[in-house]
Amino acid sequence: MIEIDERLRQALHNLGLTDYEIRVYVALLGREGMTANQISEETSVPYSKIYEVLDSLEKKGWIGTEGGRPAKYHPKSPATALEANRMRVEKELKENENIVLSELLPIYEKMGTREKHDIWILRGEVNILSKIKSVFTNCEEELQAASPWMNMDLLNLLLPSIASIVGRGGRVQILLSSRCDYRVVKKLNEIAEVRLRDQMFGGGIIADSREVVLILGEDESNSFNLAIWSEHVGLARLAKIYFEHLWRDAEPVKPK
Repeated sequence: MIEIDERLRQALHNLGLTDYEIRVYVALLGREGMTANQISEETSVPYSKIYEVLDSLEKKGWIGTEGGRPAKYHPKSPATALEANRMRVEKELKENENIVLSELLPIYEKMGTREKHDIWILRGEVNILSKIKSVFTNCEEELQAASPWMNMDLLNLLLPSIASIVGRGGRVQILLSSRCDYRVVKKLNEIAEVRLRDQMFGGGIIADSREVVLILGEDESNSFNLAIWSEHVGLARLAKIYFEHLWRDAEPVKPK
């Protein structure tokens, strides 16, 4: 029987193999095919346990079976076995995640538990866009957004959420730059309240007077790379007051 060092044994343990399964797989690596009886004798795994061990290894993707009387077992390539093991673990992880989320998330939301941090710094356009989409999606009744960087791509990302808020009877106010693509302005104005301003310094979103995203950094290409997200009610209130001040001085959209 092939001897293995402790580091390899531990790695196989970490991948979910038992001591008996390690013995059997390593023994099969040195032979073209073995019966259950031969494997039991070779590895000192009790015959009363050998079929249980072989069945487990086959389900985990480490060995295969050749039909016959008696059946013979052979090892699969370590690369093949590891890929099968990875797929199995990922599938089990996803199933367990779904169970945990379905059971515990409602409890978390019912308790109204919040993170300890009041303010989070967001860096990078992808992270900021993801948070903006989340804020739009979770908004229930009132959404206010100042967006000097609105374009068709961003509009298409956010439009379903805007339509959903309005469809529930909510209010959506969107402040855009007067230099914004008129196709964007027209499409938004069909479902939301839209106004235009000549000067806008940064942008932001306030959802239900309790959640806010403030865009702090824009580069020369008008893409944003730094933002603040918070569920701090006081900060959301200040942002709303500032938005309403800008809104009062902005021009309603005139049809062309």
